[in-house]
Amino acid sequence: MKNRLPPTWSKHLRTAQGSASKPPVHGPTDDQLLSQAVAFRERGQFREAEQLCVKILQSNPHHPQALYLAGTLAFDSDQTDLAILYLKKAVKEKPKDPYFNLALAASYEKAVDYELAVQSFHRALAAKPNLVGALCGLGMTHVKAGNAELALPFFEKALRIDADFKGVRIGYADALTSLGRMDEAAAYLKEAIARRAYMPAAYRALAASIKFTREPPELKSIIAELANPALAPVEATHLHQAAGKILNDLKRYDEAVDHFQQAKQVAGRDYDVAAYRRWVDAMIDLFSPLLLKAKTGLGDPSEVPVFILGMPRSGTTLTEQICASHPSVHGAGEISKMWHLAMSIGLSRASVGAFGESVLAMGKDRSRALAADYLRFVRKSSPGALRVTDKLTHNFELIGLIALILPNARIINCRRDPIDNCVSCFTTPDFNDKHGYNADLAKLGLYYREYDRLMRHWNAILPGRIHEVRYEAMIADPEVETRRLIDRLGLPWDDACLRFNESNRTVATPSRWQVRQPVYKTSVKRWKNYEHKIQPLIEALGDLAEV
Repeated sequence: MKNRLPPTWSKHLRTAQGSASKPPVHGPTDDQLLSQAVAFRERGQFREAEQLCVKILQSNPHHPQALYLAGTLAFDSDQTDLAILYLKKAVKEKPKDPYFNLALAASYEKAVDYELAVQSFHRALAAKPNLVGALCGLGMTHVKAGNAELALPFFEKALRIDADFKGVRIGYADALTSLGRMDEAAAYLKEAIARRAYMPAAYRALAASIKFTREPPELKSIIAELANPALAPVEATHLHQAAGKILNDLKRYDEAVDHFQQAKQVAGRDYDVAAYRRWVDAMIDLFSPLLLKAKTGLGDPSEVPVFILGMPRSGTTLTEQICASHPSVHGAGEISKMWHLAMSIGLSRASVGAFGESVLAMGKDRSRALAADYLRFVRKSSPGALRVTDKLTHNFELIGLIALILPNARIINCRRDPIDNCVSCFTTPDFNDKHGYNADLAKLGLYYREYDRLMRHWNAILPGRIHEVRYEAMIADPEVETRRLIDRLGLPWDDACLRFNESNRTVATPSRWQVRQPVYKTSVKRWKNYEHKIQPLIEALGDLAEV
């Protein structure tokens, strides 16, 4: 499901029109066109709404409401940079409009520019102090930025203003869970369920925040809710994910897998593995040994960045938590900045073409500008740290670009038993539309093969550059593997790295419960619990399956 801005934001336009309309010369006025565009948006006709916005802006480029609506449409279609461009212009025209600032803040947050997002949320609240959407947005941004403690007062104020605001308790619980305060988070989620406030998502969040050892009363309630034929697909998905997680904890594995599969089916996601294979082919063709040799000397020599990458659920959160326990390391979490840089020079999920032309033409100035942009961004979170970790798993696709622009950055690839890794992906409830490969066991296995193929290529053309952390080895002998890891970062040993589970840093990924526990071995060869249910996965993995 698309992460769309609330429709109430476009309704704000209906009360804000009239200030920038030009008198009619031929045809409808700007305000009439805007009204039509708003109606199109509310009916889901986004292309038609966008066309009308463009028409207004061609004749009146400073029309604030048209800029705002164009920005929200770009946000909805995941054109985040375009959304920011439009919304900055809208805010320039009406700097004290709370909704314009709110939409700009949401766009910055989506672009993972948390500093600018926080500033825009505060401008929205300066204009309208009790704007609950801005309070919750500010709280969620602080959580994602690794500052969950700062989020709590904003959620508390939102609850005082509107106890029934959609999602406020889930947001508050998310902040508490990120801080390891699981019992408090569970209490707020149960309260949301009792009030039927965003109830399916609350059940999913509750299931994810607790390790169940006996059947909770919530399981029967979830099953009862699933019998409701009026459930929206996203609601059914949340409930199936919650049921699957609880049943999985209770070791009722067959029932759990059935619910996980139904969650995928209801969500209706699909994935074109053949298209992704062609994309990987193009990346491999582009980043050849000859290219890297020709581009020697590009980029910035900084040793600050540490890229922790790999398949999701491969141990990246554990690895970052260990690194961030070192006093010289700041764990920045999942940063999409490198992907934004790649897209800025032409990369897309559909094609490598324009990106390839940019890479081939790249010289010292361009490579250093890209590196400076990245370093400036990560330095915001911790100006004095010797190392800053970037844990976006899918940076494994961009190792070639990383090697060009940040030749001294550390690259840590996390590996795990392929079947265990894929089963963990399949049973994790928090994966969104960007992980479409997780929709089907066979496609998940084929996707893993492409990850493996691409990593083999990077290791071949960058020998010795990528440090591998094997999850099973870390579990078997944490001190030996942790010492190897810290040594690879070029840092002196610190015993705090062995006490990673005692860290009070914010963890905002699906693994946040696990990383607050001591190292445990129950997740090794976990796939055997599901063996007769996951044959399509094992067959798709082929010779990579470690049976």
